[in-house]
Amino acid sequence: MKKYGLSAIGNQLKTQTYPLWILIGTVFFPLLLFAQSPAPYGALPSERQLKWHETEFYGLVHFTPTTFENKEWGYGDASPSIFNFKKFHAKQLAKTAKAAGMKALIFVAKHHDGFALWPTTTSSYNIAYSPYKKGKGDLVKELSDAARKQGLKFGVYCSPWDRHDPDYGSPRYLETYRKQLEELYTHYGPLFMSWHDGANGGSGFYGGARETRSIDNTRYYDWENTWKITRQLQAEAAIFSDVGPDVRWVGNEEGHAADTSWATFTPRPPKGLHVAVPGQSNYTESPGGTRQGDFWMPAECDVPLRKGWFYHPGEKPKTAQELFDLYLKSVGHGAALDLGLAPTTEGRLHAEDVRELRQLGKTLRRVFRKNLAQKAEIKASNTRTGDFSATYLTANQPGKYWATEDNERESTLFISFSRPTSFDLIKLEEYIPLGQRVAHFQIEIQEKGEWITIAKGASIGAKRLIKLPRLTNTERVRITLRAPVSLTLQSIGLYRS
Repeated sequence: MKKYGLSAIGNQLKTQTYPLWILIGTVFFPLLLFAQSPAPYGALPSERQLKWHETEFYGLVHFTPTTFENKEWGYGDASPSIFNFKKFHAKQLAKTAKAAGMKALIFVAKHHDGFALWPTTTSSYNIAYSPYKKGKGDLVKELSDAARKQGLKFGVYCSPWDRHDPDYGSPRYLETYRKQLEELYTHYGPLFMSWHDGANGGSGFYGGARETRSIDNTRYYDWENTWKITRQLQAEAAIFSDVGPDVRWVGNEEGHAADTSWATFTPRPPKGLHVAVPGQSNYTESPGGTRQGDFWMPAECDVPLRKGWFYHPGEKPKTAQELFDLYLKSVGHGAALDLGLAPTTEGRLHAEDVRELRQLGKTLRRVFRKNLAQKAEIKASNTRTGDFSATYLTANQPGKYWATEDNERESTLFISFSRPTSFDLIKLEEYIPLGQRVAHFQIEIQEKGEWITIAKGASIGAKRLIKLPRLTNTERVRITLRAPVSLTLQSIGLYRS
């Protein structure tokens, strides 16, 4: 549908003659409709952040020469000659990620060892100097092409710390790092995410110096200007680091956010700086966010599928059930789940990894295939005047949501079934374009005429999944919500897991 602003409407009116009542209605009726919407509350998500929220679950792919050394972190001294997948199975990796329920992949194009997995012009320590495809390989391209063929979004991580580069610690290296970002941003299509961390120096090869180098991680990378490259070349890419600016680190590598999880956050800048920078992540509020924080900065929960981020033969993958539990505690707490995937030295995911990932995908599809609430009647104790019906809560219509009048800051939703219905998983979603508003929820079921509380909490946000300890069988469900402003809710779901 084409959208018109008031200027466009005005231009049309100049060309034709209309009765006065039509002129007035044409100009002011859209304003009246807009005025009916609840006022935004607090920090709000950008368009790129809303698209990131839709992604929910994605993978972070790790391999470098250290894969062939069975190390977790490379020192930067491994010879390019050891990097030689017999065949890199990009299609297998992308198909498995999709089968697991992921919607995107982020590729570690360069880890701390400094080995670039694309033929960069900035350094000879890259895949062009390896035996892989006789020096003609480009693994960033192979994986980005494979991901997109499977309908997955694609993102990149390029480590700021480089244990190989002899210039690391000097201004010359910052120029190299920025050039590497420019190459990744301009040669591989649109990116949904540019992933960064605060890796900031220590022992390394450094071109043969074999020493320890320290930097001032608050200033060395000049993140404000470095991230301007991202905004200029990949404007739709969400920037991740432990302090945002678009997505924050949850503060652990265990794959879960706090039970009370706010998408808003107020990072603290180091002394002498006016903005926070990566590498300053020792915030006690990172797992849960900051209630009424200054910025919309939701959490990403990163966790490797195995114990380490790189493939090690002695490790086993997490089971599908363990992964489903992490999904509930990350995506189900309004955050995202970023799962580490590590190909073997053969260039493919291990069969055990594939088995658990595929089983996870089957579980997710089975559990969320049928929303039992769609068979129920939903009524609200208060509904805002206008197009904000409670029926939208199970309609799956983008942009449609239930809302209360401005003076109604507590309201109850009544869900009624025609017969007793069993469920053990509840989904609630706020309409986050207007902010994270709900500060308390309570869910009750009716048994023998009595209302019994089965769940309660504080935050909802983009998505809240509440797993009950057992199946609940009832004809009536009551959900009470409270907020400091009028309420909005986009979706309700009841599922049998």
